[in-house]
Amino acid sequence: MNDMISKSWKVLALRGVISILFGVLAALWPGLTLMWLVVLFAAWALVSGFGYMSAAVNNRKTHSDWWMLLLMGLIGLGAGIIAILNPGLTTVFLVLLIGAMALANGVVEIAMAIRLRKSIQGEGLMIVSGIVSVLFGAFLFFFPGAGALTMVWLISIYAIVTGVLLLLLAWRAKKWTGHEENFPPAVPHGT
Repeated sequence: MNDMISKSWKVLALRGVISILFGVLAALWPGLTLMWLVVLFAAWALVSGFGYMSAAVNNRKTHSDWWMLLLMGLIGLGAGIIAILNPGLTTVFLVLLIGAMALANGVVEIAMAIRLRKSIQGEGLMIVSGIVSVLFGAFLFFFPGAGALTMVWLISIYAIVTGVLLLLLAWRAKKWTGHEENFPPAVPHGT
């Protein structure tokens, strides 16, 4: 499975960049209407879902755990499609939808990291990303009545933190493939 993730480092990096971009845009425009938030969320969920599904399809013949990536992709696609088909969603329902996606993705990421713990180094980044997703999703379920502005800030922080963690994971996964020459050289400890 670590080979599958190392081959999918570009998808991880793309998800990280998109998550950071989404988070920054949401933070810069906190007065977004709910409609624009629905559109931004739908685009983010769809791209994330397609990214995971692409990685699953590319690895289905060589890795038995490809279905986990497919599951994460279907979760993202489902959340995005629901947001597009029902643009009049209430703020509370959108919060619960985002929370469900974050919670489900977090659980799957943690499960993947546990399966990888003996075969790779650095699975801790995937565990941390999964924990952040689970905590964010749980928070949204316990406090669904938060105002739209608060929701925008929470989503922004979540997307940026998740994006940074995914970029770090992609960087590490690229190293697993032996193509680390494109990355900055490691700085020795103590300098």
